[in-house]
Amino acid sequence: MVMVKNWRHRIGLLHIGFKMAVSLASMSLALNGMAASSYPFVPTEFNIPSTLETKNYRLRMLTVHDLVKDFDAVISSSVKLREVWPASDWPLGLTLEENLVDLGWHQREFTTRRSFAFTVVTLDETRVLGCVYINPTRKKNYDAEIYLWTRTAEKETDPTDEQLLTTVENWVAQDWPFVSPAFPGKKIPWSVWNQLDEEKR
Repeated sequence: MVMVKNWRHRIGLLHIGFKMAVSLASMSLALNGMAASSYPFVPTEFNIPSTLETKNYRLRMLTVHDLVKDFDAVISSSVKLREVWPASDWPLGLTLEENLVDLGWHQREFTTRRSFAFTVVTLDETRVLGCVYINPTRKKNYDAEIYLWTRTAEKETDPTDEQLLTTVENWVAQDWPFVSPAFPGKKIPWSVWNQLDEEKR
């Protein structure tokens, strides 16, 4: 468990600046090339699935209220996460404040239907087990790119990346409008994905 001194005090201060965090997040992540879309990602009439529940965990929208539990999951799984995204050093050096900015941006993207970040939590909501990101893509012949990770397992019921991938694949096929979603780094090797042609938007 990641220990951070005076979290309650810090979190109170951080939530006061939530609106500023969202604005900063939108600018900083856009500059860094993170997934964002200025065009309709899903049909306007499509109802975004709010949750997906299995016998051991739940997927729901990632929000700033998940700050502490999300930060704990990310930092405790930092080595594993750098294996998921080998071209990135995230979350190396990530602070609680920076994580708030990230979560604020994800929440804003979700509510404006530009991209969709789901936290994976235990059914009692006490632990974050991972995340799923459903993003727009510019890669030809694909209509979404989906990323996911699970925290370093602490209990037998914690899902693995492979188990979560199977769950998300089935969910996307049944409940989302995508015809050809991609799972870079999971179903498509990064070396292949990075060489695919892109469409202009």
